[in-house]
Amino acid sequence: MYKDTTLKDYLEELAAKLSVPGGGSSAAFCAAMAAALVSMVVNFTLGKPKYDKYEKRLKESINKSEFLRKEFLRLVDLDAIAYKSNNIRDAVNIPFMVSRLCLEGIKLCPPLLKEGNINLVTDIAVAAVFFESAFVSASFNVKVNLKSLGDKKFCAGVRKELSRNNRQISKIRMQVEDRVGDIIRG
Repeated sequence: MYKDTTLKDYLEELAAKLSVPGGGSSAAFCAAMAAALVSMVVNFTLGKPKYDKYEKRLKESINKSEFLRKEFLRLVDLDAIAYKSNNIRDAVNIPFMVSRLCLEGIKLCPPLLKEGNINLVTDIAVAAVFFESAFVSASFNVKVNLKSLGDKKFCAGVRKELSRNNRQISKIRMQVEDRVGDIIRG
């Protein structure tokens, strides 16, 4: 569906008077870009003698970031499908999955400030900001759709997890931002 379309076509459909793609798909796409930035930093780092001692961890990071990038792209389409199907449970679960995966993704960023190519620290900062933005965006979609579910226990659990994850993501993003600020100021 969207994962195989051009950026130009996706953005034209996003801007059009259409119900999909919308905020949910855009959140997943933003997260896919964050994961791609992590992969880019690792790709530029691997094979450089200066970073050889981090090779094992870097390979683990790129395996995770590539898994996440592909999963987020899949979720771009699944979000649109869920919206069209009017399945409220899917309309909650798809962006909830995006939000959970954003937490996994942002956790890849802090180690790369030490273990990744120093010339790309701002790309790691952008990845962290994108992961946080995608998380917040996906959370909006989760919360608006929770209002239509009757399962109060499930809804309370989801809200609690979103709140906890939001605190973690914000903390990590601020740590990355502070560290990158220190690095670029010298």
